[in-house]
Amino acid sequence: MVIKIPVQVNRAIEILNKNGHSAYVVGGAVRDAVMERPAHDWDITTSALPEQVEKAFEGFRIIETGLKHGTVTVIVDGMDLEITTYRIEHGYSDNRHPDRVDFTNRVEDDLSRRDFTVNAIAYSPLGGFADPFGGREDIERKIIRCVGDADRRFGEDALRILRALRFSSVLGFEIDPGTADSIRRNFHLLKNISVERIFVEMCKLLCGQDAGRILRDYEEVIFFLFPELEPMKGCLQNHERHIFDVWGHSVKAVESVEPIPELRFAMLLHDSGKPYLRTTDENGVDHFYRHAVRSREIAESILARLKTSTAFRNRVCNLIEYHDFVPDKISKKTYKKFIAKLGFETVRELFSIRKADFSAQNPIFFNEELERNEIGLRILEEIEMQNSCFKISDLAIGGNDIIALGIKPSPEIGKILETLLDEVMEEKIKNTTEALKERAMQLVKPQERRDNGNSKN
Repeated sequence: MVIKIPVQVNRAIEILNKNGHSAYVVGGAVRDAVMERPAHDWDITTSALPEQVEKAFEGFRIIETGLKHGTVTVIVDGMDLEITTYRIEHGYSDNRHPDRVDFTNRVEDDLSRRDFTVNAIAYSPLGGFADPFGGREDIERKIIRCVGDADRRFGEDALRILRALRFSSVLGFEIDPGTADSIRRNFHLLKNISVERIFVEMCKLLCGQDAGRILRDYEEVIFFLFPELEPMKGCLQNHERHIFDVWGHSVKAVESVEPIPELRFAMLLHDSGKPYLRTTDENGVDHFYRHAVRSREIAESILARLKTSTAFRNRVCNLIEYHDFVPDKISKKTYKKFIAKLGFETVRELFSIRKADFSAQNPIFFNEELERNEIGLRILEEIEMQNSCFKISDLAIGGNDIIALGIKPSPEIGKILETLLDEVMEEKIKNTTEALKERAMQLVKPQERRDNGNSKN
């Protein structure tokens, strides 16, 4: 098999070869190329020491930010290329970073320190593949397997535990039994990993094609990271609309929504409050009143702990709080208020959230709920086509226009504008300057008018 690599990468390898050094492309780009997937981030590994790399690329722009670990970034024809000396790593006292790095002149030594066999494949246009750990065979078998001893690999860098789950989810590969057993022995090491890194991996994991399988098969890892979710496991929902416990329903809902991080996080957390609010009536039917509000509180806590952006957190939490809305029973005015508060995009996403939710319930009710969704979407489309008014700033007049009518500046102006907005959203009046001014004059209290200089002194 011949891998097609970018001309800039090929040129860099040729320069290293001409200067007496061996060089290979390595890592994820090679894995993706072998799988015939689009390949990005072409990294080069070489026998050349950092100073030899700099000498070989004399005249090129060079960035030395990674010299400590043997990495030199060279800009070749506009492409940033990381060129790293073959290395051996020693000691990982923080379960994340090596305590010491030694350089070597053997590519096999460099590959032996990598996480998984599918990522421990190197390729040279001259020498072909260096694949001492059977990475190409594991790609063929669709297996994620640690290079060498799995306990050692995870002890070196605990983030590899989540990376294994992420690769399995995204690529649709099974995890080798030995590697899987090691994950279950070592997932507690994730306590040493920064929350920012955990968040990045979880976003990719949740958006993978096999996210549901990973959530089911490695639930103990998920519950270790997010202990608030563990009560969902085994929390029954004795109700005609449910066939899973809360955890099983949530996992199915994750699988059923579009692979967008905010939507997948929303479905993972949307019922997290249910176990804390479960009640059973005299007929043995379970209820979870106000669980959306409690679920939002839990989601806010988890996402704040992960240090997500405020925008990400708000979007997920809004989807959770309103996921139980009834689309065919809501008036246009209420939809407009939703839009004013949440934004059009989020309101539209609520329909995706709701569809994923009822897709994970009793299938007997699927068609009924789908029809309710479609009715609500038609109402939303009507509002969108009408270029409707959603907030005071959308009105054709503002506070200064009302003052110009001879109305004294006061808090009453704000109340008038709110009344005008309500009536426009209810389609009682048109959102035109003339109609709004006329209605404003009707709403103003006599004592709020200016005397316009007609009063006696």
